[in-house]
Amino acid sequence: MTQRILNVVTNVGHYDDPAHPTGLWLSELTHAWQIFEEHGFEQTIVSPAGGPCPLEPRSLKFPGYDKTAKAWRADPARMALLENTASPDRIDSADYDAIYFTGGHAVMYDFPGSAGLQRITREIFERGGIVASVCHGYCGLLDTKLSDGTYLVAGRKLTGFAWQEEVLAGVGKLVPYNAEAEIKKRGARYEKAKLPFISYTVVDANLVTGQNPGSAQETAKKVAELL
Repeated sequence: MTQRILNVVTNVGHYDDPAHPTGLWLSELTHAWQIFEEHGFEQTIVSPAGGPCPLEPRSLKFPGYDKTAKAWRADPARMALLENTASPDRIDSADYDAIYFTGGHAVMYDFPGSAGLQRITREIFERGGIVASVCHGYCGLLDTKLSDGTYLVAGRKLTGFAWQEEVLAGVGKLVPYNAEAEIKKRGARYEKAKLPFISYTVVDANLVTGQNPGSAQETAKKVAELL
C-alpha cells in the first residue's frame, strides 16, 4: 500500500494591513514534497477554503528560494496544484497516513479557525497517523481538540516559529498574535533551538514539528522514517 500525505497550505495573501503581502513559504512545501516524493508517497494539497494559494514574496528571495522552490515555480503542472487546492470537505481522512502543515505568516489567519482541518487532523491523529507541521504551520494545531475535548497539543512536546524569530524577521508588529505564547497556553511543551533560524525538529510519538523554514527537510525525513 502506497503511503499518502496531505499537505496543508494557506489561502491568505496579506497581513491585516493589505500593503504587506504574505502567503505560503514555498520551500516549506517543496523541501518536504521532494522527500515524500523520493519515498514514493502519494501527495495531495488542501487549504482551508480550497482553491488558490498565494506565495510569500520573501520566500522567493535568498535564503528561502533554493533549487526546489525554483523548480516548482518553473513547472506549470506544479504551480497548477497551488491554484487548485482541495477544500477540507472533499477530504476523507481515512485516505491519508499523515498530514503536514506548511507555514508562512499567512497561515496564522486561516489555519486556526478551520473546522474542516481540525476534523481531518483529529481523525488522522486518533487512529495513529502522523500529524506534522513546520514553522508557522503549528498554528493549524492551536485550536484542534481530540474527541475527549482536550487540545491535541496539551502535554505534548513540539516546536514552531519562535517569538524571537518573529522579532528578528522584523514582523513582530505585523503578526496578529504571538504563536509561541498561544501554543503554550494550550498546554504544549514548547521547545526551540538554542540559536534562531537553525534546523530544529521535535518528535513526540506521532506528532512531528519543525521550528522554522530551515527545518522542513528534517521534519519531512522524520515523518518518512515514522511511515
